[in-house]
Amino acid sequence: MTVNDFLERVRMQFNLMPDKDDEHEIVSQISSGVSFRGANLWVLIFAIFIASLGLNVNSTAVIIGAMLISPLMGPIIGMGLAVGTNDLDLLRRAAKNFGVATLISVLTAMVYFLITPLSEARSELLARTSPTLYDVLIAFCGGAAGIIALCTRGKGNVIPGVAIATALMPPLCTAGYGLATGHLLYFLGAFYLFFINTVFIALATYCGVRLMHFNQHEFQSPEMAVKAKRIVMAIVVVTMLPAVYMTVGIVQQSISENNVRKFIKTELTQRGTQIISNSVERDSLKLRVVAVGREITEAKRAEAERRMAQYGMIGYRLRVIQGTQSDSLLALSDRLSTLADSREQERRNLLELSAENAQLIRQLSEYARYEALAADIRPEMATLFPQVSAFSLARVTEVSRDSMPTRSYVAAIIQGDDKSLSQIDGQKLHDWLRTRIKADSIVVIKKD
Repeated sequence: MTVNDFLERVRMQFNLMPDKDDEHEIVSQISSGVSFRGANLWVLIFAIFIASLGLNVNSTAVIIGAMLISPLMGPIIGMGLAVGTNDLDLLRRAAKNFGVATLISVLTAMVYFLITPLSEARSELLARTSPTLYDVLIAFCGGAAGIIALCTRGKGNVIPGVAIATALMPPLCTAGYGLATGHLLYFLGAFYLFFINTVFIALATYCGVRLMHFNQHEFQSPEMAVKAKRIVMAIVVVTMLPAVYMTVGIVQQSISENNVRKFIKTELTQRGTQIISNSVERDSLKLRVVAVGREITEAKRAEAERRMAQYGMIGYRLRVIQGTQSDSLLALSDRLSTLADSREQERRNLLELSAENAQLIRQLSEYARYEALAADIRPEMATLFPQVSAFSLARVTEVSRDSMPTRSYVAAIIQGDDKSLSQIDGQKLHDWLRTRIKADSIVVIKKD
């Protein structure tokens, strides 16, 4: 078998064209999915609420559920298809609906995080604030799998998997959280992650459409076609650059931390000695190591310091804190912990005192309320019941012999003039007072 025969077999093995579905039906399906109105819009809002709840309570399962019901993939794939087929009308519609959906999503998430009592940023939320090159690869591979599944027969469970992998909803919810709490960096990081997902899902769709030879609309001129391609490439490159920079920084930090761990394990670990902690001061080129137990000798420390360059720490100095120094640090840590516990106890005591004070204020206002209420309804009393010359209200608690309260009621103490207050008038007075002061139980006491 020649090399050409082998390559031809490989090409046939990976050829997508035999599995390609009806092109007109594919384009129609993707085009219909770019619109956001009616049911689609409500589904988007509910998906955003679900994703926000998942981020708020740190539940991965809830977040995955929101990804599965989200309709955000529609306009993104629509933009990729429009660019791949040079369909400017579809591109305008998809971009417009994408902008509307994005705005509504961020505003919905912001409203949720403004009203929720849980304002702490949990790990699921923080994970969406620092995009890297790996997110670029995930978005591109997810978008490629998505467009292949959409354009071929036997889609299976690819589309739900793409929705989970590309994770469009959580970054938008995190952006809403950043706006609601005033964390601008959270907003920028999360929105950048969403932008990465959008660009590279659309790019993967564009590449898939071109590889499967979809019919293309003709540009008005070759110059416009070249300009369109340059714009697409510029967007891709500009989107990738910050992610590449962040990824390089993360990789460098990971390598540095791995080198420090390897250095400590190889050069400083010995029987009877325990390394408690270490810290790297990059500005002053120092590595501080705190150890307890058997002392690390000065000769061993000096020898380890000479070997630091082999672990990527060129020019660094090693300081080992041990013996009485480390004991002092531990004692200081214990004192700080004790102080923190004491402050926490003081805080709890203040909360208890505050609760007791609030209860006393409520009780006092309850008693003072009836004095003010009596003065307020005295003119009405004089009009309705002229027989009553004096009138007062008070909250009364009746207790039994064993000093346990039996019931609590409002006592209305009245004093009449020479005119007698008949039994019927007394009942009317009782009913009117009960309705007027909104009391569950009231007793009218006549004072001679």
